Amino acid sequence: MNEGAQYVLVLWAHLLSWSATIRSRGVSASRMDFLVLFFFYLLLMLTVVLLWCVCSRIHCLKGLVGEGTQVISRLIPECLQRCVQRWLHYLFHTRNHTFIVLHLVLQGLVYTEYTWEVFGYCQELEFSLPCLLLPYLLLATNLLFFVLSCVTDPGTVTSATEPAFLQAYRFDDVMFPKNARCPTCDLRKPARSKHCRVCNRCVHRFDHHCIWMNNCIGAWNVRYFLIYLSTLTASATTVAGLSAAFLVQVVIFSDLYLETYTDERGQPQVVDVIFLAQYLFVLFPRIIFLLGFVLVISVFLGGYLCFALYLAATNQTTNEWYKARQVPCQCCHPQVKPQAFQNIHNRGVWRNLHEVFLPAAHDEKKK
Repeated sequence: MNEGAQYVLVLWAHLLSWSATIRSRGVSASRMDFLVLFFFYLLLMLTVVLLWCVCSRIHCLKGLVGEGTQVISRLIPECLQRCVQRWLHYLFHTRNHTFIVLHLVLQGLVYTEYTWEVFGYCQELEFSLPCLLLPYLLLATNLLFFVLSCVTDPGTVTSATEPAFLQAYRFDDVMFPKNARCPTCDLRKPARSKHCRVCNRCVHRFDHHCIWMNNCIGAWNVRYFLIYLSTLTASATTVAGLSAAFLVQVVIFSDLYLETYTDERGQPQVVDVIFLAQYLFVLFPRIIFLLGFVLVISVFLGGYLCFALYLAATNQTTNEWYKARQVPCQCCHPQVKPQAFQNIHNRGVWRNLHEVFLPAAHDEKKK
């Protein structure tokens, strides 16, 4: 018998022993209330993030956020504020490899835990081998398109490429004036281009600057970015699904859902979902943390992927979508008349996707 099989047998023996303990004298639920606090903390963090996103999009609330920041800044020493500002400027306003390293470290930790525990357990439980190997296939594909997104030129506007880029898209004279020039590059700005302050260059069909790529996302690498985002979402979802399937098998094998426990008042209670979650957290803390992390990542990545695909299907960029919605609130600024912006580049879903994934063919047709 190999070492992995012996380890699984020991695990099952512990499960049966814990089940027998519940049958004989019950387990107090108050000993594991820390998991409830953990979920409450996670919910609180998600709520703060959502509120920040909402406040950043509503002009009426931006002033309140700014005033709150000023009040907090008065309580922090100036030397610490300067230090934090320097670090924030380095991280978010200069090109550096910090987030690339962080990205690879997080992926490495997730796949190390998956390989060390989940893969071994599931293999002994005779899970389908192609399903267990699917996360590795997605990882290899994801890393390939991650590298392509990082190293591919997004479409830098230079004196040589300026004439071709000027003919690629029509000017709408609202968001993209016809004769505008970039004050930094001293070049005419093609429609749908933008000067990136981090990279210090104008980018054709500028979408956004991605700190995880240490590169801009533009006309020439947005296809790689979308495939990278899709495979990253799929890999996180697959790891979460296999981890959850393993925990479900543990519950079914040990018959934990059929047991009872004794509460703080000495009354017998039927094991519920909360108790099972806390019970599994005691047995497999690393797998539970892995599952919670990849679930949260899957939700955020899935939402962002849907948003990115919507922009691609409607032939918009993140920069254009954001600028089109920077309309002053009429109740706060009644004297300002908002400009009417229309997406003149939307040519239907299939043509839009063809333009995103085959930009060379689109530009050649324009010529």
